[in-house]
Amino acid sequence: MSPQSNDATTLDRRLATLDQAARSLADTGTFGKQLKLPRVLDALRRVLLLPGGCAAVRARAESLESAGLFLGTDWAQPQILIPSLSTGSLHSANADTVVVEAVSDLRLLAVAKGDYAHPMISAEQAGEHLSQVLAVNLTLLFTPPSEAERAQQGRMAQVSRELLHYLVAEVGYEKVLENLVDEIWRILRQRPIQVDSVKRMITQIAVARANPDVDLGASGLGADRLISSLYGTTEGCREDPGVEIYRTRLESMDDNALQYEAKGFARSMHDTGLVSPYHAVLLRFLLGKGEYLLGEAMGLSSTGRDSLLCYHELVHALIGQGVHVETAQCIYGLTLMLERGILYQPPVAPALWRQLALRLSEHSQQRLAQVFGPAPDARAWLLSGVLSVLGQPLGIGQGDNPTCQSARALSMWAYNDPDYLLQTVVWAARDDEIVMHFEGQPISSRDNGDALSAPLHLDLDPVSLLVVPHLDRIYAEMGRHCVGREGDPHRWINPEFHGWWAGRGFRINVDVATGRLTDLDEFQRHFYASYHPFYNGNQPVIHPQPAGIAVTDSAARFVGWHAITVLRVNLDPQAQMRVYFYNPNNDSGQDWGDGVVVGTAGHGERFGEASLPFEQFASRLYIFHFDPLEPGELAAVDSAELQRVIGYVHRSWGADRLPPETAENG
Repeated sequence: MSPQSNDATTLDRRLATLDQAARSLADTGTFGKQLKLPRVLDALRRVLLLPGGCAAVRARAESLESAGLFLGTDWAQPQILIPSLSTGSLHSANADTVVVEAVSDLRLLAVAKGDYAHPMISAEQAGEHLSQVLAVNLTLLFTPPSEAERAQQGRMAQVSRELLHYLVAEVGYEKVLENLVDEIWRILRQRPIQVDSVKRMITQIAVARANPDVDLGASGLGADRLISSLYGTTEGCREDPGVEIYRTRLESMDDNALQYEAKGFARSMHDTGLVSPYHAVLLRFLLGKGEYLLGEAMGLSSTGRDSLLCYHELVHALIGQGVHVETAQCIYGLTLMLERGILYQPPVAPALWRQLALRLSEHSQQRLAQVFGPAPDARAWLLSGVLSVLGQPLGIGQGDNPTCQSARALSMWAYNDPDYLLQTVVWAARDDEIVMHFEGQPISSRDNGDALSAPLHLDLDPVSLLVVPHLDRIYAEMGRHCVGREGDPHRWINPEFHGWWAGRGFRINVDVATGRLTDLDEFQRHFYASYHPFYNGNQPVIHPQPAGIAVTDSAARFVGWHAITVLRVNLDPQAQMRVYFYNPNNDSGQDWGDGVVVGTAGHGERFGEASLPFEQFASRLYIFHFDPLEPGELAAVDSAELQRVIGYVHRSWGADRLPPETAENG
């Protein structure tokens, strides 16, 4: 018997077992399904491991869903599923999670192809979801399982890949890459500091572009633009010759040719927010060619050129020590730092000279080398991080670190108090200790747990990697100082932790003891009076203010409390009042359900800002600070608008937090 016929016989046998287990699940009442589910999942796993398994499961997707396979999970509501979360499911060490994600995707394929009319999602929506799933998991299509994946997932690592190969054969590469290109641009519009994942996605597109069997269709043009931003930005490196050859070419160019190269790199960098490794080679080469070409290579405006001319020795030193092929991305941070004009603040330039001469502790050197590698050295990596943070304060992300307060603090200091940020970097990198004060009492990161033994987070920028563990310890200790006080500890922690500009006035709409909503009407009127220009005498937000929001998912269900920064409140280009805020969670564009979709572009947002219409933002707010010396009167908010805000709250995170009397009346 041939291997193919043997596989077919095995598949038939396993499908019979699956069909029997599915019938048993379907015949069982709701409360007994959990007992039957393991047998179905095991049978599905065995089927998916065989050739032809995906097609067989797709044919059974409707009956499996009807039997209750997805009951009690998010997969039961396909219209709320988020494509980017499929990556975690397909890489999961839990085989059942991989199986359920695979069956869900095959179900959506059946819906998209018209095999299954689903009551909750249309064929077009199902197809769009699948193309996005394929886009964010493109790496699995082109690379075999790594050693880590094989150790963690075993044979299920291959199941994820077989699933995606089956899906892409049905959906087609053109739509997938079109979605991937759109997703990359969506992320880049937010100008994050950490762009390694974006670069990996662009590399995968380049691999697909070079594959003659892959038809990119209309998406090819957008893909080429992204690929060239990294690997073929200018005439001198159009065919991606390698940095050594490119350096040799620069030596033979005259000033006109160098200016052409410089403008090409600058245009691409400002267009995408990405920096080519070749750009670093050019910038270092231009150090001996005068300030004009340096300014051209960074695309500086008159403000940036003035900063460069006034502080040319410092800028040369920063480029010489911090800009390397490996750290090229920091060129964008250096450029924006010059454009911000913060070198004119008296402490900043001396603090950067200190940074250039800083001796790092052994622990700091080891930590940086462990995450970013040995070349260039740890000081160069840290300096590159400092330049990125100072230039892109709204591009700082918390990574997998669960304490968003520390990322928010770094962003706020880089945005509002760069001198203090540079001081904390020195303390953490040189002394392995940060000392802050809480109500006059010093709190050391060294005395409150071992910040040095904090787990490594590989997706943090170099500054966050060193500073955040210390801030986390201090923040937790400030919380312990508030034990026993009535109310929410953020009332006292936020002004002490973030800075004097954080308002000492404080409002919260949740009773800490019970978790129920309290004084919601008064809370909202006070927020309008403090922040809405039409109700606060047209007073703008002067300093960024810490605030807390209740994050919800796309089904408007409560996910958790989250720290953000209110940056400004303005009319957008459509004459709608919006709140513009900083969100440290790495991707600000999110669907919070009930029509509340966070914007990152198209509504007057500056790079790195998130935004929402004022009343939608107010509906997710649960904590805010204000100046008690400028309390204002409780705003005479239009009752219809106020009811819209409260309605958003009641339909989302506040649904199960209503006071008893409200719940009874409702």
